[in-house]
Amino acid sequence: MHTISFPKIGDYSVPIIYLFQNITNDKIIKPVINLETMELGNKYSPDFVCAPFKYTLGTLINGLNNKADILIQFGGGCRYGYYASLQEEILKKLDYNFKFYNLIIAGKTDAKRIINIIKEINPHIKYTKLIYHSTIAVKMVKYMDLIDDYIRLNIGFEVDKGSFIKLKNKMLNDFAKTKGIIDLKRKYHKYKRLFKKIKIHKPKNYIKVGLIGELYTLMENSANYDIEYTLASYGIAIKRFTNVTYLLFKKHKKVKKYLKKLKNINYKMGADAVDNIYHTKYFCKKKYDGIIHIKSSFCTPEIGAMPIINKIAKENDVPIMFFSFDTNTSKVGVNTRIEAFIDMLEMRRDYE
Repeated sequence: MHTISFPKIGDYSVPIIYLFQNITNDKIIKPVINLETMELGNKYSPDFVCAPFKYTLGTLINGLNNKADILIQFGGGCRYGYYASLQEEILKKLDYNFKFYNLIIAGKTDAKRIINIIKEINPHIKYTKLIYHSTIAVKMVKYMDLIDDYIRLNIGFEVDKGSFIKLKNKMLNDFAKTKGIIDLKRKYHKYKRLFKKIKIHKPKNYIKVGLIGELYTLMENSANYDIEYTLASYGIAIKRFTNVTYLLFKKHKKVKKYLKKLKNINYKMGADAVDNIYHTKYFCKKKYDGIIHIKSSFCTPEIGAMPIINKIAKENDVPIMFFSFDTNTSKVGVNTRIEAFIDMLEMRRDYE
């Protein structure tokens, strides 16, 4: 019996753990990001590497310290896609004994390769079982993303504070105990109804803010100091496009369409840059009150996109604020800037 560890990103640990629990006979360590893992990531990472590398390395070291002997990385579409090789080298130099598997290389998935990896972890897995539980995990991700979209638009207006978070945690715990595809579908519709029953008081002239930026920092609340919940506490509706459903099932086709429609660029800039430029235009066209762009420090594709994003926002007279996060970023400083930004948006509303 093995012990498996993997990096944390948002709430997606729930479907990942569900999947590995059902296709292996191994123990799965739930990843955490806390002060200890951040310090570990900082200590053993190269000086100028982006923050997601530090967060993921820290969680993997934490897993190894808790007896993990199999590590899973998921790659990405920028430098994230090459993290696995460097992280494996760093961890081996620290004298840990483990097997390292990278499911996504340079932003590209290979189903045959992933199946071979799973077969290596569990030689007795049947293809029908693998396909069945993979389907459930994917469906779980899609359901979670749909619920999160609704939460972002409404959590800032809840009458009883904490109602959305409390119900969401209950839903995630329930999803983790899913017994089959029908059971999952039933649970989704149950919680969809329950979320819509939460009392909200949404004024007609509420403020809307669009969130764009680098995928890891957008989706992992520890990496952005819970920026979505901070914004919601000011009575704001939030929208962001980036989630796992978008990245895995929509992004490839969408980016091709975006490039045809964008006059500012005519080539892929890497990672999420093209998406964020197009989504900036979307938020401007839809008359959003403001846009917030967040990224990790040293994120090269986003640095290249920022001047274009800023130009589009200025041309459309939509305020935009840029955040760059690292493991040493001050939460107090972030909250102070957000408060000033919201004050400015409210003043603009008063003068309209």
